[in-house]
Amino acid sequence: MNNQSFGTGSPKSFHAYPRVDFDLESGNARKSFRKSKSTPLIDPIRKINSVVNRIHYVCKLHPVAVFLAALFVGITILVVLSVYESRFRMMGFRRSDDLSLSLGLYPLANLRNLVMVAGHSIYTSTTCGKVDSEDSWFLEPYQKNPGQAATFLAHIQEGVESAAKDKRSLLLFSGGETRKDAGPRSEAQSYWSVAESQGWFGQQDSVRGRALTEEHARDSFENLLFSVVSYDFKKERFAHLHRLAIGFPEGRFFYIGTPAAPGAQEAAEKGEAQVFEWLI
Repeated sequence: MNNQSFGTGSPKSFHAYPRVDFDLESGNARKSFRKSKSTPLIDPIRKINSVVNRIHYVCKLHPVAVFLAALFVGITILVVLSVYESRFRMMGFRRSDDLSLSLGLYPLANLRNLVMVAGHSIYTSTTCGKVDSEDSWFLEPYQKNPGQAATFLAHIQEGVESAAKDKRSLLLFSGGETRKDAGPRSEAQSYWSVAESQGWFGQQDSVRGRALTEEHARDSFENLLFSVVSYDFKKERFAHLHRLAIGFPEGRFFYIGTPAAPGAQEAAEKGEAQVFEWLI
């Protein structure tokens, strides 16, 4: 009699408890799905721990690269935050400006006309005792004529008196830092200081509160960009050439000219003619 082995290694082994379930009605086997023992709360924790472990491993493997990457990210965040902060501030300023304008809070809102005095030199004296002296002004070689400083004073006085006649006008001294050797001083501020030293020629209460400076213009065209008081020989340039270039209506433009220094009128007219030809 042969004894047959039915162990696990035998090809004829018998599984008393199969790994599948039988449907008693249909007689078919079906797989059973066992639920995982892990809870929904444990899986995210495991994932986080896995990510942390990987980061820790990379930091040990490449410490310099990780430091540089973190530094780059930090700088980028700071730059982005600073840009957005500046934009928000500008938006706040614009909103406040719009609010003030909408409320009608314009500076000097009742003024309608402009009296602009174009600067021609810079006052360099530390005192205002000799405003009509050529030594008190920074003069170019072509300006070094007797009585030249007096013409500057005449411009200032004419501008003040013109503004005094029109209560709805703004007096504007125009002229930037046009002389490098004169230092950081503007023509406009020079004229304003001279007017202040002269007590606004008796019109302080009327004009001083309506007098401002424009300290960026470099030439006569930029003077106009910003009724002009200047030399009479420059009338053609202001009243026709520059006025036409910016499209300012002729009927609303007035030019007040004062004569050049004695003995310099002819040379000034010749120089102006050359400039006029060059501009055309």
